[in-house]
Amino acid sequence: MPLFKKQHSRLSLVREASFSLERELQETTEKNIKEIFGLEFVASEFQHNGLRIDTLAYDPDLNTFVVIEYKKEKSISVIDQGFAYLSLVLRL
Repeated sequence: MPLFKKQHSRLSLVREASFSLERELQETTEKNIKEIFGLEFVASEFQHNGLRIDTLAYDPDLNTFVVIEYKKEKSISVIDQGFAYLSLVLRL
């Protein structure tokens, strides 16, 4: 779905900009996490029980932690990684 921005009562198409590195996307997201998702930033590269979470955030409305994982490439391993993160968060 295309995105538009309003300038002087006119709409113009917002062009897509890609990130060359996962880290660049992560830093941008973490610095703007409240504006993008309405979440509170907790930690970057959070490590616990041998797992490393790219971004750990908190949702005050749902009173729960949110795990954000960044991927540049498509991979089936994200399913296994997601279950590992779920298990970790349920034990926190």
